[in-house]
Amino acid sequence: MQDNSRKAKTESIIKKASAVLLALALWQCAAMLLNESLLLVAPTRVCVRLWELIREEGFWSSVFYSLWRILLGFLFGACAASLLAVLSYRFPFTETLLWPYVMAVRTVPVASFIILALVLFSSSRLSVLISFLMVFPVLYSAILQGLKSTDRQLLEMARTYRLPWQRRLGYIFMPQIKPFLLSSCTTALGLAWKSGIAAEVIGIPDGSIGERLYQAKIYLATADLLAWTVVIVILSVGFEKAFLAAIRWAYARWEAHE
Repeated sequence: MQDNSRKAKTESIIKKASAVLLALALWQCAAMLLNESLLLVAPTRVCVRLWELIREEGFWSSVFYSLWRILLGFLFGACAASLLAVLSYRFPFTETLLWPYVMAVRTVPVASFIILALVLFSSSRLSVLISFLMVFPVLYSAILQGLKSTDRQLLEMARTYRLPWQRRLGYIFMPQIKPFLLSSCTTALGLAWKSGIAAEVIGIPDGSIGERLYQAKIYLATADLLAWTVVIVILSVGFEKAFLAAIRWAYARWEAHE
């Protein structure tokens, strides 16, 4: 069974790597046919420029500046969503009270929130707030849905046998919300990075990736723009994989302990 699982995982990695190589080849061909570096830079040039940026002073400070703030916004959103989802499940009137706020955050364009936030807060905190706002409704709805989907018969049995709340949490609720949590975290992490970087591009806080993207746009430095975009993609995918792996590890430890 493990051999088949490893084989399937290896095949999946090979297929994805092949798709990436094909996309890069098409990108290279398009750049060569267009032959206009201002509009489309070849991937080889982007890689060279990325290597140059890595060795420049201020590169890592910009990366950590944006990474820390977007991570903070995501964690704040995850904690608030978890707490309020539990309260909404336990006290249904809480869900009713939160409904207009959740719907507003979910439907209002992110640009509107960014512009409004710039009036109320400094640009240095903008990416934290915007990431929080984009993450919260996704995780809140998913966790609440997971709690509501809990088997009623299991809950009734737990009440009948007076199962302690720690046992209920470990044996009933945690396994139930796991698939909801994993799928929603994937979506929420992507939104956190997209909205956080967008907030930095508009707010232009000093020393951020958003500021570097804005400068690339001002000076028509397409290679810089694409190189920083590659950095954002790597950070987003890397953080997503690490965070989901941490959740799975925590679940494994929890289940082993239980």
